[in-house]
Order: sequence, then C-alpha cells, then structure tokens
Amino acid sequence: MEALRDYDVHIDSKKRVTLRGAKYHYYNVREFENGCIILEPRELSIPKDISARTLKDMDRAIVNFKSGVVSEPIDLSDF
Repeated sequence: MEALRDYDVHIDSKKRVTLRGAKYHYYNVREFENGCIILEPRELSIPKDISARTLKDMDRAIVNFKSGVVSEPIDLSDF
C-alpha cells in the first residue's frame, strides 16, 4: 500500500501528536513493542435499538427487584 502523506511529527510536552488534516475525530490506537503505532479511524454512532438480550436482562432484573431477590445495600458514605 502506498502512503498518501509522509511527514515527521514530534511529541509535545503533554506527550501528544498532532495529525495534520485528520479526516476522523476518533481513532483506535495500537502501539507495539518496536515503537510502531497504528491508528484506525472510528466513527461513533448512537445505537438505533436496544438489543432483545438487553431488554430481557432488564425485565429479569425488575422481576427480581419486585420479588425481593436483591443484594445487600452498598455503602456509599465514603464518597
């Protein structure tokens, strides 16, 4: 595969690299032991539906709650 652009960058004081003309806002980063870094573009999207499995789990949780099958209360006073 041929490179579309080839340029050098440096890491700033906060260890960041600036990508020139980036086409995406989000990237998945994979860093390897030999220093190679691979950026794969990601597009975040809002799911259109809640899966049937998730809805089934939520229904089961409500049934358990109403029948009193619950865990001990969690102490959040330290927060």
